[in-house]
Amino acid sequence: MIRKAVLDDVKHIHALLQFYHKTGELLARPLSKLYDHLRDFWVFEDPRQNKVVGCCALQFCWENMAEIRSLAVDPDFTGQGIGTVLTERTIQEAVYFKITDLFTLTYRPTFFERFEFSIIDKNELPIKVWSDCIGCVNFPNCDEIAMLKKL
Repeated sequence: MIRKAVLDDVKHIHALLQFYHKTGELLARPLSKLYDHLRDFWVFEDPRQNKVVGCCALQFCWENMAEIRSLAVDPDFTGQGIGTVLTERTIQEAVYFKITDLFTLTYRPTFFERFEFSIIDKNELPIKVWSDCIGCVNFPNCDEIAMLKKL
């Protein structure tokens, strides 16, 4: 079941993101930032276990630009289409808000290519996008791949 995240989901979202941070596939997000941006998140809950097994966020950056971020699926549930459903729902939300430029920073470009995202040079993104990057351990040598989808 896919739904908007609630306060009780924050620790589950954090655990998912921490798992993928440890594998080097996602950047860590502190709990405080997750609480600050809770309204950005969709979660996928396994109804059999009442457990959050996937998450994805849509963060607005500028008047016509937003980012898909923090897409993660519990490793026990990968390959079941959960990441696809979360991404599709996030894209639908971006369309609802009349976003024209939807981007992501990722280590898995082939996943996002299925949704018609194209690789772009990071320098094409506005400076506002980089405000989160200053605290990143990889700053200023970002190794994520920037991708953009025109809506």
